Amino acid sequence: MSRTHRLFQMMQTLRGLPPPVTARQLADEMHMSERTIYRDIDALRGMGAVIDGEAGFGYTLIEDAALPPLGFEDEELEALVLGLRDVAVIGDPALAKAALSALAKIKARVPPRQAHRLQHAVLDAHRFGVLPEISIDVSVLRRATWDEVAVAFNYRDGQGAATVRQVDPLGLVYLDRSNVLLAWCHLRRDFRTFRLDRMSALRRTDHSFRPRRVPMLRAHLELIRGSEAKSANDRGTCD
Repeated sequence: MSRTHRLFQMMQTLRGLPPPVTARQLADEMHMSERTIYRDIDALRGMGAVIDGEAGFGYTLIEDAALPPLGFEDEELEALVLGLRDVAVIGDPALAKAALSALAKIKARVPPRQAHRLQHAVLDAHRFGVLPEISIDVSVLRRATWDEVAVAFNYRDGQGAATVRQVDPLGLVYLDRSNVLLAWCHLRRDFRTFRLDRMSALRRTDHSFRPRRVPMLRAHLELIRGSEAKSANDRGTCD
């Protein structure tokens, strides 16, 4: 790990842990010695970061001079907090961790009054239903979607029938009872929706479908909306 990256990671850790953060906590989180922690704290202070505290008492990040304040309306801030906390609940482990990191970054860049409002927000997100367990690494699927590279996986449908699929991943949707992948299926030669908890043995292929992801996703969503509208109309029709 380069020194620049290490210092950046230390700033992130100071933002994310409840203050004051001891050198021992930092050393455990970053897998390095306390001596290195003390040296890096001094380096960050020399670069303009305002870090209160000292050895034996812990450290509190007061101000990061490298990051200018962000301007948010109070309700914008509430919306961000609610959205990120919801992601922390429904997202895969990597996405949940990223949501908490984003909250810490926002807190570090807003004025003190809003930082207090963010920390003690009146809105929160909880899901009482338990989502089905997902065995694949969803971060691999997200990266393949952004890179517009096809993926292959084993799939078991609602009736238990097993197939091997290769698909062009278009987008992920987080629903109340399951998380799903919107994709173009090479086997069916059509748009399909796959539940992540029914997927296994996910692997990335060398097949690129760039730059077609955005128009394909738009077409897939239009089909879904059209199907939803038809179902709503059918339910409203009287015999």
